[in-house]
Amino acid sequence: MSRLKIVKTSSYSIFFHRDDHVLKRWNLVTNETVKVADLPQELYPTDLHWFPRAQVVGKKQGLDLLLITSADGKFHLINRNGRIEKSVDAHKGAVLTGRWSFDGAGLLTAGEDGQVKIWSRSGMLRSTIIQSDTPIYSAAWGPDSNQVLHTLGKNLVIKHLAPNSKPNRWKAHDGLILKVAWNPSNNLIVSGGEDCRYKVWDTYGRQLFNSIAHDYPITALSWSPGGDLFAVGSFNTLRLCDRVGWSYSLEKPNTGSIFNIAWSSDGTQVAGACGNGHVIFAHIIERRLEWKNYEASMTSRKSISVRDVSNEAREQLEFPDRVIKLALGYNHLVVVTPSQCHVYSTRNWNTPGIFNLREGSVSMVLLAER
Repeated sequence: MSRLKIVKTSSYSIFFHRDDHVLKRWNLVTNETVKVADLPQELYPTDLHWFPRAQVVGKKQGLDLLLITSADGKFHLINRNGRIEKSVDAHKGAVLTGRWSFDGAGLLTAGEDGQVKIWSRSGMLRSTIIQSDTPIYSAAWGPDSNQVLHTLGKNLVIKHLAPNSKPNRWKAHDGLILKVAWNPSNNLIVSGGEDCRYKVWDTYGRQLFNSIAHDYPITALSWSPGGDLFAVGSFNTLRLCDRVGWSYSLEKPNTGSIFNIAWSSDGTQVAGACGNGHVIFAHIIERRLEWKNYEASMTSRKSISVRDVSNEAREQLEFPDRVIKLALGYNHLVVVTPSQCHVYSTRNWNTPGIFNLREGSVSMVLLAER
């Protein structure tokens, strides 16, 4: 399987495209897979990216557009029904990556021809910002969509889009860099490559973390939406790390190389496109919060264990849907699921206050004293 992308609709769905030229959608709630469209036989995808819907609330233009780059040097804009709205000859050789900007005003492509190009939302060429003799394997927008990070062999380069600005370039790895990701929430960069390491950087090129050498090259990287975690993929390897690079968990699934990783919009699930033709799913559990003498731990996707360390009293809280956010403090535990918010008092764990949520993910829960 070449690439996949998670998109938030009325329920969570994965859109994926294999080399069989069929675009499919998998509903994570019902586990149903439906064919969205038969795409041209010459279209072999290299990357997929959905238009950033959250940035254009209330606007209709451009919503639900899927950017697909392909090995024939083109990129395609496809609507949710699978109809190709536009195909553009973009590069000589394969287009290796394509990314919408965070504000949705444009997109970038990078290819085997060593060029990085900026395009309008409708697919009109704005500028060619990089021309080199080295293939650009990965690229990412800066948080304000006015900078572009891209690979250049063993180097990383941040190019400002302002005229006559000097790029920031530094040697980042001892082997070819294959993947980069730049998180808009924390402004940190993570990179990985053929030296079998992943590294965390700030925007000045200062190294914040350097992993141990893995057994195989790093082939996939992806930040969680909130920027507190990132996932790393390699051959038969899926690793979860905190924002500064320390490893939380390491799994060794029989997947072959993981080529792409996508997070759900609430940051609780990860999906990976695997070399053996499968899609792997992972769920974030065992999150733990502490406040005074209370400790709350997620024991599964739908349950939380609360412990009072002063007397070892325990409460097991069960929920009808998976937990996406929780906060503990000021004598209250707040638990958010996709459809409801549960507010517990430490004085009574049996009768929480419950209210329904409108459609849309909760991105933060912040408690304060009355």
